[in-house]
Amino acid sequence: MTLTELRYIVTLAQEQHFGRAAERCHVSQPTLSVGVKKLEDELGVLIFERSKSAVRLTPVGEGIVAQAQKVLEQAQGIRELAQAGKNQLTAPLKVGAIYTVGPYLFPHLIPQLHRVAPDMPLYIEENFTHVLRDKLRTGELDAIILALPFHEADVLTKPLYDEPFYVLMPASHPWTARETIDSQMLNDKSLLLLGEGHCFRDQVLEACPTTRKGDAPSHTTVESSSLETIRHMVASGLGISVLPFTAVDSHHYAPGILAVRPLTPPVPYRTVAIAWRASFPRPKAIEILADSIRLCSVARPQDSAQPA
Repeated sequence: MTLTELRYIVTLAQEQHFGRAAERCHVSQPTLSVGVKKLEDELGVLIFERSKSAVRLTPVGEGIVAQAQKVLEQAQGIRELAQAGKNQLTAPLKVGAIYTVGPYLFPHLIPQLHRVAPDMPLYIEENFTHVLRDKLRTGELDAIILALPFHEADVLTKPLYDEPFYVLMPASHPWTARETIDSQMLNDKSLLLLGEGHCFRDQVLEACPTTRKGDAPSHTTVESSSLETIRHMVASGLGISVLPFTAVDSHHYAPGILAVRPLTPPVPYRTVAIAWRASFPRPKAIEILADSIRLCSVARPQDSAQPA
């Protein structure tokens, strides 16, 4: 039994004429007749009642043709799925990002990605690096965006951009008179940090050598769950903080509330990268995603970014 034979009997049932059915199937009439007879012999029943004037379905033939029609429709569905699979940009992509990247990247990324891959919507999740790692491994996510270093077996990574760190302070803070802020100065003031589990917290602590884990800090450290909460506390005058460049201008505060200054060179920075399973069957989708992140200009070179 073949799909071709099933197509023969469905078409013959519709046309009730061997000649017209053969024409629709783009075969000769003898070829179609042989195909129908072969299927009947295999099944051991007559599907059609033949006479000189007409071709009619037998009672059992009606059920066989109805089932054949369903099989042909399902086979067409398989072809359509395969065809869609050839275009790696026509299905949703499941993307995860760490908390300190996602809110500042996606508003730029999604419009850019929509221009180059309009039929590839994103399922988005923001989470900690270790959670994203697990979901990437199990296939719950197709790609994750995080900060290096990141190492995982059978996972590929590609650096996307370097993002310098900036000091955030109230606009009334005396340090606003400075063009740059030395990282050593951060040890003398109240420093607002993300809580445990955020890789950006660890990177900030690395930028302030005397505040590393295990050391006794010489300042009061306030921990928060998000960069936006930290921004609000800085605006209220509670202290100062350090932000990645993409988070510097992503706020709704009026001028005169907050001020930002770069750190003194060598400026600490993080490298944002994309990671995906080496076995992921849509490499073109990953390529388009990575290129779109680069093109949406979420980060600028360290020496060119000087927010006021």
